[in-house]
Amino acid sequence: MQADNSPPTTEPTIRVIAMPADTNYNGDIFGGWLLSQMDLAGGTLASRVSRGRIATVHIDEMSFLAPVAVGDEVSIYATLTSTGRTSMKIDIAAWRRHRGEEASVKVTEGKFVYVAIDDQKKPRALP
Repeated sequence: MQADNSPPTTEPTIRVIAMPADTNYNGDIFGGWLLSQMDLAGGTLASRVSRGRIATVHIDEMSFLAPVAVGDEVSIYATLTSTGRTSMKIDIAAWRRHRGEEASVKVTEGKFVYVAIDDQKKPRALP
């Protein structure tokens, strides 16, 4: 994972705004919401690489580094790090930017594994 203090210079895989419906009873953004956004970004990249259907099979080294507030713009970056016969390892990091500010802060990072699957939901070889 990237260890520096600024987001990647590439376009994010997805960008979303954290909304009030994504909070717990204290008004904090759910970690599960952020995790699901990361999985959407990783799945988007994995589907492109596999040219078809994929399944998330493993999440490793998930770290929550900083909170996300309602109204924050969350940019999620997914990077393919390796492939196997049917699987793909993807590093995913999320950065948040408070509305009205320019600075971004890394809020989560993790390593996800996806497997290409066929119509019967069985692993299939990557192209």
